[in-house]
Amino acid sequence: MSTTVQTDSRAEVTLDTDTVDTIAILEADAAVHGRPARAKLTWSQEDDGEWVANYGGYFGGSVDKRDGRYVASDTFGLVVGDFASLEEAQGRLADQLHVMLPPVIRPVE
Repeated sequence: MSTTVQTDSRAEVTLDTDTVDTIAILEADAAVHGRPARAKLTWSQEDDGEWVANYGGYFGGSVDKRDGRYVASDTFGLVVGDFASLEEAQGRLADQLHVMLPPVIRPVE
């Protein structure tokens, strides 16, 4: 034999303006702190046409100039993409590193 019990756990709550403002501030603060800052990224030019990324103290990959284009490769040597400018290649690699290396993410100084 089975018995079905239905309960309605919904309740109506009325909040004053100060409480609503406090909740909004707390949610906004949580959203800001919920996304970690990127690790510090520095670039060094190793050779003519080759730039190496240091991401939070770790090898982050490189950008190589090939036939007037810039090829970005990640920390594992996998090609991230082929770009028209050095800035675009470095920016895309930086975005990729932020996703690939979450343990390295720490506040930027």
